[in-house]
Amino acid sequence: MKTILFLLILFPLVGALLHAVVGRHLPRRVVEGIACISVLASFLMAILAFLTRDQKGYILTFFNWISVGDFSAAMSVYYDPLASVMALMVTFISSLIHLYSISFMREDEDYVRYFCYMNLFVFSMLVITLSDSLLFLYLGWEGVGFCSYALIGFWYGDVVNATAGRKAFLLTRIGDVAFGIAIGLFFVIFGELSIFYINAHAASLTVPLATILGLLLLWGAVGKSAQLPLVVWLPDAMAGPTPVSALIHAATMVTAGVYLLMRLFPVIMLSPIAMLSIAIVGAITAFYGACSALAQRDIKRVLAYSTISQVSYMFLGVGAGDLIGGMFHLVSHAFFKTLLFLAAGCIIQALQEEHDIFRMGNLRHRLPILFWLFFAGAVSLGALPLTGGFFSKDRILLAIYNHPEPVFKFIWGLAMMTALLTPLYTFRLFFIVFLGSPTGKDREIQPVPRLMVWILWPLAILSLLSGLLNLPAIWSGKEWLAEYLTPVAGSIPHLSVSPGLEWAMEMITGLFALGMAVLAYFLYFPTSIAVRRSLHELLLSGFYLDRLYQQLIARPYQAMAKFSWLKIDEGSLDDGTDWIGNLFPVFSGGLRLWTTGRLSAYLKMLLLGFTAILCALAIGWYYF
Repeated sequence: MKTILFLLILFPLVGALLHAVVGRHLPRRVVEGIACISVLASFLMAILAFLTRDQKGYILTFFNWISVGDFSAAMSVYYDPLASVMALMVTFISSLIHLYSISFMREDEDYVRYFCYMNLFVFSMLVITLSDSLLFLYLGWEGVGFCSYALIGFWYGDVVNATAGRKAFLLTRIGDVAFGIAIGLFFVIFGELSIFYINAHAASLTVPLATILGLLLLWGAVGKSAQLPLVVWLPDAMAGPTPVSALIHAATMVTAGVYLLMRLFPVIMLSPIAMLSIAIVGAITAFYGACSALAQRDIKRVLAYSTISQVSYMFLGVGAGDLIGGMFHLVSHAFFKTLLFLAAGCIIQALQEEHDIFRMGNLRHRLPILFWLFFAGAVSLGALPLTGGFFSKDRILLAIYNHPEPVFKFIWGLAMMTALLTPLYTFRLFFIVFLGSPTGKDREIQPVPRLMVWILWPLAILSLLSGLLNLPAIWSGKEWLAEYLTPVAGSIPHLSVSPGLEWAMEMITGLFALGMAVLAYFLYFPTSIAVRRSLHELLLSGFYLDRLYQQLIARPYQAMAKFSWLKIDEGSLDDGTDWIGNLFPVFSGGLRLWTTGRLSAYLKMLLLGFTAILCALAIGWYYF
């Protein structure tokens, strides 16, 4: 097992190093082959690890990393059912996206740099997934942050792309600071950074300490998973290549934050305040993301705001104490959101890099295969009955409703409102792109490489059938995922609800989802023109959150910097220095009058100076 897990992490790193060192000297096909084979080999190792593990978890140390006094950190892994499922998902999705990238990046000359960053990202994500040491995990945490910055701004010649990369890097760093503080506190409290050790001894924590740690972890997760208030980087992150959007900002990186909360769930569950905070952040962000998605014109920005909303459901699951529900939705979301992003990439290339959905339209017959593939992702995202998204989202809604705290009924109401908006914005996107009439002339359809389309088929099948992973008992399902994750600390395999309540919840959400999908066909916005315009602008701007940050943070900082520059630096320091410098010519001009070169003048100066000294001594003698 140790060899399997070591290779699981190592293969993508080797691919990245080969690209960095000798990639420029290799043929294009070799570079693409190394990138894809390294990730596929990692996926094979994930399958072998899944098949060979037993019910216990594995804690394996590859080698000691740092040892200073009482502090030591090792590059070690903690492989349990939670890590097993996450590793399978990450390597599977990454493998498909790497294959897709071969055709997507076929005309880009910087393919070596692209595949190097992609391999390095997969390595960093696997470190987060499998690490036992929090310090080792933090290495992967910062690694995905760097790769995200590099890949979002991949086409850095465009100012928009470069700015989006910097924005993502800086905002996610704000959350990373809180996570770093939490790591320090864990070491102070436990004297250990092992996740297994911390979870095993979490019961010794007092509630105030658990609350502090839980809130710090939440803040770290908020930055990485693009939740309020650190949400504004993700829509702009769509500036990068579409496979990057699918890999980093739909399936893996944005789920790293919620996965961290799941990984340290035994600590978080000790604090009701931390749990409630996670649920509130998830509920508000889910509603915010769904509302913002309703008005976007860029096809990738619609999916970006949808990602924000859907990841929030995973936060809701953790906040409600249903770790299994959160993980179930994490897996199903990875399938259907990756499918939608990659299908969007095919559409964009077919329409010669067009992103505006209102300039697409009429693609039902022009791109028939993509119509059905996109439809498979849309029905799952919209949580229409019997799809993967339907079962995973309903499990979370049921867990929230079943929570004993009264405030969770309000949170459930907000989550239900979000669930109603989801099929509305999803099918708004679908109907406009495939059934609507484009503004202007129909664009000429460019051929889409077959490999890019073939990759979508397994994702479409999994999007529709992923509900079978945890099919509820009322549907005669075995709830396999719940049973598999039972050994994970804090997991609740079966929610203590009556079959009647479960049936009612699924009937209500299913009928509402179908109703909103039908409504989306006839109505996209309110009928009032004035209300429509103002609401459209509000939702299009993401509730003006970016502008709010500009007004409250960026502009005051710029004003302070301008004042420091003009008034303090140039006005006081520079002017003061110039004034002092100007004194020297005046002073030296006076001294120049005495430097005549005549001996008589120097003797007079000597006599004058000697007289002044004698006068000073006489006065001193007289008074003192």
